[in-house]
Formats: sequence, C-alpha cells, structure tokens
Amino acid sequence: METKSTVDKYENIKKGRYNVAFLVMDGTFNTELTAPFDIYHHTIFRDNIKPMNVFLVANTSNPITTFEGIKLLPDFNYLQDSLPPIDILVIPSADGHLTTDLEDEKMLTFVKNVSSEAKFVTSHCDGAFVLAEAGLLDDAASTTFPADIDAYRAKYPKHVVHDSVLFVHDGKYITSAGGAKSFEASLYLCQVLYGKSVAMELAEGLVIEWDLSKVPHLVVE
Repeated sequence: METKSTVDKYENIKKGRYNVAFLVMDGTFNTELTAPFDIYHHTIFRDNIKPMNVFLVANTSNPITTFEGIKLLPDFNYLQDSLPPIDILVIPSADGHLTTDLEDEKMLTFVKNVSSEAKFVTSHCDGAFVLAEAGLLDDAASTTFPADIDAYRAKYPKHVVHDSVLFVHDGKYITSAGGAKSFEASLYLCQVLYGKSVAMELAEGLVIEWDLSKVPHLVVE
C-alpha cells in the first residue's frame, strides 16, 4: 500500500504527458537547470499537444544547493523512491561534473538505466561529461561548454566532439554548450516534438528570438 508521502510525490505527474526528469545535485548551475525547465514547463499552456511534466530527481530527499546558492527540494530521490517512467532526462551542468561527480557510480548507473528507456537524453554545458562517463556517447557525436572542449576531448579521445555549434543531436542524445544557449537546445527539442509553430509560441512566451536556421547546430542523420 502506498504511503501518503509516495502519493504526494506523484500529485503533479499528470497522465498523458511526457515525463521530464531533471537530474540535480549540489553545485548544479542555475541557468542550465532553469532554461530548459522554463521551456518545458510552458508546454502545458499550449493547445493540442502532449505537454510535459517537469520534476527534479536527486540522490537525496533533502534540499540541494545550486552553485549560485539557491536551495532546491527534489521531487524524487532516485535511490529510494519509485519513479514515474522518464521520457526525457535532462542533465544540467554541475560544479563537480569534471571531477567528483564522475566517481558517483550510483548516479552513473541511474543515468544509464534511464537512458535505456528514455526517448531523449539531454545535457547542458558540462552535463555531457556525465553522459560520456556513463558510456552513452561512445557512438554519438556531442558537444559541451566551449571552455571545456579541450578537457572533454582529452578525457574521451575516441569521441566525436564538435566545437563550432551550440548543440548536437545524435540519436536520442542532445548535448548543448549550455549557459543561456540552453534555451536554444530546449526549443529545438520542442520543435522536434511539436513542430515549428509551437516552438515559436514557446519562445515568444519567454521573449526569446527563435529561428533554428540561425542557430549553429548539428543533427546527425
């Protein structure tokens, strides 16, 4: 029998929507979290589409602290809770993504397990290091934060890494340069799922200029 706390965790998970999980941890950078979160959350205000449930997952039920100092309360503890099926996994960059986070085997296992079932797995900025360390980008082209391209190539020398684009889409994986350009990668995924007109509406709602033809990007066919 489900406890009240378990029921409460599912309260905002509406049926008939894409479930979008954001993997957060201490040191998560605000923009790489809030940019895609804003875009995806606003799909609930568009008509005649399958909108998104957005929620935070972490290895704790306690608040985590972003790099900039904001306290976030995870919706689910992936080490303890029964999670809803995840259609889209988002990995925002975090301060330890080039170092200590890559030693977290439980986190990497969670990412691998979710990836096996998810429709899309996306990273922003150094979140690509997590995907690479989990072995998910071995056969996929990718990119990361511009200042960390050299470190990325050095750590994963067999990977196909692009440094002249804001995001790369290869199979189910979308990796982005991050920062404010996390908006572009997120709008792109919405354009893939919903079409250009909906992506334009989402962009206009957040006062963002959106024209995919003007965004340096790579789609691997």
